Amino acid sequence: MKDVRDREPPGWPATISPDKVCYFVFRARQFDVKDAVTDEGSASNPSDDEMIDVLEDRFDDPVQEELRSAIWALSEDEQIDLVTLVWLGRGDGSAEDWLEIRDLAVEVHNHRTANYLLGTPLLADYLEEALSMFGESCEIAARDHL
Repeated sequence: MKDVRDREPPGWPATISPDKVCYFVFRARQFDVKDAVTDEGSASNPSDDEMIDVLEDRFDDPVQEELRSAIWALSEDEQIDLVTLVWLGRGDGSAEDWLEIRDLAVEVHNHRTANYLLGTPLLADYLEEALSMFGESCEIAARDHL
């Protein structure tokens, strides 16, 4: 009898490609490192303050807007898959539970998917964990991304 740890991971079940998921991992990491705004009235020259404002979580954050636009550009099935992957990655089930968890994501899907995902702490970590459940990784994409 084979040890459970020796089993091959199930094949990729999602409509969204692993490459697209990796895109969200990279961008979510950029978004997650933002810090609270320290000086609301900052009107200094960015070169004088060493570009510190780019690390602050502002309302008009270009990374957040890029992520939001990319989520809206996904098909409904891809959005549902992304939510399902987040739920799997945070420990709501295993790869074998994909269909059951995806069915739940279908039931609760609405027009607020981008807000939901962007409001999820550890979004990138959850997506990476879910990728690994299916034997996928962003490692190669990360090297290409650099």
